[in-house]
Amino acid sequence: MRWIATALVIALSPLSGCGAISSLSKAGAELDAYTLTPARSTGAPAGGSAHLIVELPSTAGALATDRILIKPVPYQAQYLPDGRWSEPAPALLQTLLVASFQNLGGFGLVGRTANGLKPDYTLMTELQDFQVEPAGPEFVIRISMMMTLIRESDRRIVGSRRFSSATTVGSDDTRTLVAAFDSAMQGLLQDIVLWTAR
Repeated sequence: MRWIATALVIALSPLSGCGAISSLSKAGAELDAYTLTPARSTGAPAGGSAHLIVELPSTAGALATDRILIKPVPYQAQYLPDGRWSEPAPALLQTLLVASFQNLGGFGLVGRTANGLKPDYTLMTELQDFQVEPAGPEFVIRISMMMTLIRESDRRIVGSRRFSSATTVGSDDTRTLVAAFDSAMQGLLQDIVLWTAR
């Protein structure tokens, strides 16, 4: 498969000579950058008065990068050799969440930082899966994240919920995979905004 190139093997075994040389030879290559689109409302945004802060998501090391992750097996992380995200995955997700809340409404103010104002709520995210997984001749786009909403007046957890999606595609073409990521994220972002606003 053409994407088996730059690899980070999460194990204590040494890299094979060919794998290491292949990784080094592509380290300086210019990669196409891809982004995803936030959820959008078909009508006027919902009203609201509360101030919401969306914190930068936390995640494991293999996802804390702008590379597009592929996991052939649970303990191995590889990356697409010819594409990357426009910013590291946690920052990309934060951007998508903030824009989705602003587009769909439900809050008076949504931001990444308080900017001197005391927020009413803080939304914390743990990004657990954001990857491609080979599945025979097909590929699964797997996304999952744990969302926790905190009320700032008493630091009480208002709610916590895991959101996940698994979408199957029949090609490992980078643009096809990114389009599948985008489609899956659209549904998840809609669900997260509605859940948080409730």
